[in-house]
Amino acid sequence: MRIPVSVLSALGATWLATLNVQAAEPYYNPANPASASGMTSGHELYKTIGCPGRGILEAPCAAPVEAKAAPVLKPAEMPAVKPVEKVAEKPVEKPLDSDGDGVIDAQDRCPDTPRGARVDANGCELDGDGDGVIDRLDRCPATPPGRKVDATGCELDGDGDGVADHLDRCPATPPGRKVDATGCELDGDGDGVVDALDQCPNTPAGEAVDAKGCTLPKTLALDGVNFDNDEAVLRKDSLAILEGVAATLKRYPGFKVEVAGHTDNHGGGAHNLDLSNRRAKAVMDYLIARGIAADRLSAKGYGETQPIGNNYLEDGRMKNRRVELRTLN
Repeated sequence: MRIPVSVLSALGATWLATLNVQAAEPYYNPANPASASGMTSGHELYKTIGCPGRGILEAPCAAPVEAKAAPVLKPAEMPAVKPVEKVAEKPVEKPLDSDGDGVIDAQDRCPDTPRGARVDANGCELDGDGDGVIDRLDRCPATPPGRKVDATGCELDGDGDGVADHLDRCPATPPGRKVDATGCELDGDGDGVVDALDQCPNTPAGEAVDAKGCTLPKTLALDGVNFDNDEAVLRKDSLAILEGVAATLKRYPGFKVEVAGHTDNHGGGAHNLDLSNRRAKAVMDYLIARGIAADRLSAKGYGETQPIGNNYLEDGRMKNRRVELRTLN
């Protein structure tokens, strides 16, 4: 159907007139009396459209809609805010460390460590060389592993000569004696007699010496090895001297000696010769018993033929009742 132009003109004029009448109203009015808050909210948005726009959707507005202001609460009407209670913080308990070494008691295997001492992770004092003596008390802090030590952490030295037992070749050195690096007494002239006992400390090298460190003569009188009158039994006071003779012979295993026996002039010559033989043999048997090879020794009696004392005096006759050693090579 075709609408006449005149009709369209009339409708347009009417719409323009309506816009002119309601132009003073706001196009959007946030007030919403239907809302509990008086403001636009959710699905009620359609009710907030003001005139003239609202008039397009519904009937023309009879009067402008007044905006409803949001209620303002006075301080006295405002709900009281309950203050947040502050919960008291419990102090954090630190683990106990009674000895103050930095290792707590629950892990401390040495809970009585002295203040200031250095400790390991177990709370025990350090022992750098592992000898069982803590570093604080260890006078020998670099002891090789496995060595036995004393309370000061130093290796054992049984004879106290300053040389540890495991290096000491002479572990029974008398106290106070000077020793070399092997723990043996010094022997300056190298004659086999230590300086502390050497009465001839400058013996030429290679020279045979007696127990006193003195050069052995071709004939060595065993002073003190005496016999009672008409006897061939060694006296007890002779044994210590013969011990020294045995030690000397052991130092020179290549030496061969003759044990020579003598008597004074009391009795007949044949008797004294037999007696001197028996005295010489008594000495030789003793030396063999002390470890001297029998093939290095021989015994011979000279009777009264070689006196060294006056046979008319008791003292002289005692000297003649003697035994001597005579080197054979």
